[in-house]
Amino acid sequence: MPAPINQFKQSLKNQETSYGCWVGMADSYAAEIAATAGFDWLLIDGEHAPNDLRSILTQLQVIGASNSHPIVRVPIGETYMIKQVLDAGAQSLLIPMVESGEQAQELVKATRYPPNGVRGVGSALARASNFNAIPDYLTTADEQICLTVQLESRAGVDALDDILAVDGVDGVFIGPSDLAADMGMLGKADTPELQTTINKLLTRIKASGKAAGILALNTESVAQAREAGATFIGVGVDVILFAETMRKLAANPTEPG
Repeated sequence: MPAPINQFKQSLKNQETSYGCWVGMADSYAAEIAATAGFDWLLIDGEHAPNDLRSILTQLQVIGASNSHPIVRVPIGETYMIKQVLDAGAQSLLIPMVESGEQAQELVKATRYPPNGVRGVGSALARASNFNAIPDYLTTADEQICLTVQLESRAGVDALDDILAVDGVDGVFIGPSDLAADMGMLGKADTPELQTTINKLLTRIKASGKAAGILALNTESVAQAREAGATFIGVGVDVILFAETMRKLAANPTEPG
């Protein structure tokens, strides 16, 4: 019996458009609610949300029971963090702040077992192998891991061709807010200059055969991203949706909804 097929990875390979939402409430109950919405994927955020390994695990469990595919963004591309979330059952990862082809190659190694990488062999303890109930897990897990990396600095932009050349990187996701900040436009991710840069990057990524992704939070930016070549698009953040809806209702309590 092999490792479970990663349908999300296959969709990226086929350049199929998918839509997802950030899950940043750091709570399995909220994640379970999000999993009923029908998004193609849900990203459990370990970088900017107050998640730890245990909260990520419980969210993987509830999202895994739905039709939405769970993706985990770790705080930083450390080998031990990647090992832990993979063993917890994540098959798809987003790694922030990738700035070189060499860094991307090290990330690939962190997601692969020896001799192709450095992932520690502890599958008997792992939820990923159904606690050793998947007999062929060790020999089939590598090909089902989906690794996407986040481009969010000028250094990353300069190294894009080197990153795209790394075998094992399935997609490159643009981080508009950090890229804007690094370009001297902190808090101004919607400026025409940045949008032009982002659209060119998305087109280059798609042309390479890798999947291009971005977080786009309004109808116009989603349409622009799709036209430029994005195929996996984050269209919402649960924390923002919750906060805005609560504030709207509080401001207009006699007009619910």
